[in-house]
Amino acid sequence: MTKFDVLTVGNAIVDIIARCDDQFLIDNNITKAAMNLIDAERAELLYSRMGPALEASGGSAGNTAAGVASLGGRAAYFGNVAEDQLGEIFAHDIRAQGVHYQTKPKGTFPPTARSMIFVTDDGERSMNTYLGACVELGPEDVEPDVVAQAKVTYFEGYLWDPPRAKEAIRECARIAHENGREVSMTLSDSFCVDRYRAEFLELMRSGTVDIVFANRQEVLALYETDDFEEALNKITKDCKIAAVTMSENGAVMLKGNERWYVDAIRIKEVVDTTGAGDLFASGFLYGYTQGRTLEDCGKLGCLAAGIVIQQIGPRPMKSLSEAARDAQLI
Repeated sequence: MTKFDVLTVGNAIVDIIARCDDQFLIDNNITKAAMNLIDAERAELLYSRMGPALEASGGSAGNTAAGVASLGGRAAYFGNVAEDQLGEIFAHDIRAQGVHYQTKPKGTFPPTARSMIFVTDDGERSMNTYLGACVELGPEDVEPDVVAQAKVTYFEGYLWDPPRAKEAIRECARIAHENGREVSMTLSDSFCVDRYRAEFLELMRSGTVDIVFANRQEVLALYETDDFEEALNKITKDCKIAAVTMSENGAVMLKGNERWYVDAIRIKEVVDTTGAGDLFASGFLYGYTQGRTLEDCGKLGCLAAGIVIQQIGPRPMKSLSEAARDAQLI
């Protein structure tokens, strides 16, 4: 028996989201469509220059957990916040989504992580993240019984930035595999891949990770190639299952010599791409833990991603389970 379908582990971050034009990114030396790590001083500077902003609990793996719960799955989450206002917001929001979250905050300093996200007219998001309390996540925050009772433990590649989180992830993987469970990761960002390419490949090739999520840019970066077909051929040899998203071209699921292509859903307007990959993973993992085919998992992923990019913020504002039923996917 399992208590949870999906346990996610990640950086607990509150997103502060504002619109801007491309010139603002240039003027403030912000790399477009990437996650830029910043210190506390730059966080204050960018916040002072932001226009009207929306605060929303985020963090890649937290968004995935929320998506799983919205689909009707049983989700849990590990991630560290501080004893401050943003920490309270994060804890409230993720629990209100129906996600099990019991990670204990560790004092008031460093403060809860925040990401200043600038959304341009094309819907592209440029993230500027101060990790703050995230770096405090360590092996002591692992709840062994939760890992043992989760069908899949999923973590974000961004966790390779704070050093002690690596120990927590390896401990989760050990417990999961000892209990016959599976481990999944997302490559998170092509810049993140550039920083930790060798380590990510080791996680995959050693069997520490069973299921890998990536987008087109990330899988190309992983294998240092411009040939997408070459990258797909390589990733299928390095892990049990891979799911690669291709923006408006949908996604491809790979296992052994088999592939399944699924289309993106039709949408009215791209409002904000924040959380698209996170919600794809939630749809896929929900389907996977319910015993669905990999093609159906991909369809659920594309549905969840397509819904979230039509709103501001990375957590679904409408019931994904209702949307999936309407689409006859569950």
